[in-house]
Amino acid sequence: MVEVSTSLLSVKKGEENKTIFALEVAKTDYFHIDVMDGKFVEKNTYDKMFGISSYIKRISNLPLDVHLMVEDVKKAVDDFLAVEPNIITFHLEACKDKQEVYDLIKYIKENNCKVGIAIKPNTKIEDVYEFLPFIHMCLVMTVEPGKGGQELIKETLDKIKTLKKYIEDNNIEIDIEADGGINLATVDSVKVAGANILVSGTAILMAKDYKVIIDELKK
Repeated sequence: MVEVSTSLLSVKKGEENKTIFALEVAKTDYFHIDVMDGKFVEKNTYDKMFGISSYIKRISNLPLDVHLMVEDVKKAVDDFLAVEPNIITFHLEACKDKQEVYDLIKYIKENNCKVGIAIKPNTKIEDVYEFLPFIHMCLVMTVEPGKGGQELIKETLDKIKTLKKYIEDNNIEIDIEADGGINLATVDSVKVAGANILVSGTAILMAKDYKVIIDELKK
C-alpha cells in the first residue's frame, strides 16, 4: 500500500487552516514538514514550519512527518519533538561521523518518536546500509533538497531500486520514502522503483481538488 505525505512547503500564508482541513478530507496520510535552516540548504523555513506544526498539533490527529534539512540536527530534534511528530528524519550528510548518526537515532527513539535518515541525490545509497536495521524509514531525495517545484532526477530511481533490493535481500522492515518532483507524470516510475511513501507538495496544492490527485498518487 502506497501512502502520501503532503509537503506544506508551498502553503499560502493565511490559508493554512483551509489547506490543512482540505488535505485531511482528501485523505493525505501524513503532513510533510520541510524544516530548513538557511545553512544546510539556502532556504530558511524553520520558524514557518514550527508554527505550522504547532498549529496542526492543535487541530489535527494526522501524523507529522518531519524532514530536517539543517546543520544542527540535535537542536532541531529538540525543537520539533515538542510537536510530537510521528517521525523525524535527518540528513546523513549533516552528521560529522557514524557515531553522531547512531547517537541521533538512539536519542530520537528514546523520545518515543520514529526515526528516518535522508540522503541527497549525490550520496551513495550504500552509505546508509549499516543504519537501516536501526531506523524506521529511509528517505531518498529525488531532487536537490531546499526548493519546491523541481523536476525529479531520474538517476535517483536507480538508488531506490538498489535500496529496495538490499532491504528485501536482508529481510529488513523499513519504509522507503521518495521526495521531490513527484506528480502524476512521475509517480508510476517512483512506485515501480520501490518507494512506498510518496512526498508531494506542488502537484497536490496546485490542484483544484486535492483528493483527485492524492487518489491518483495512491493507485
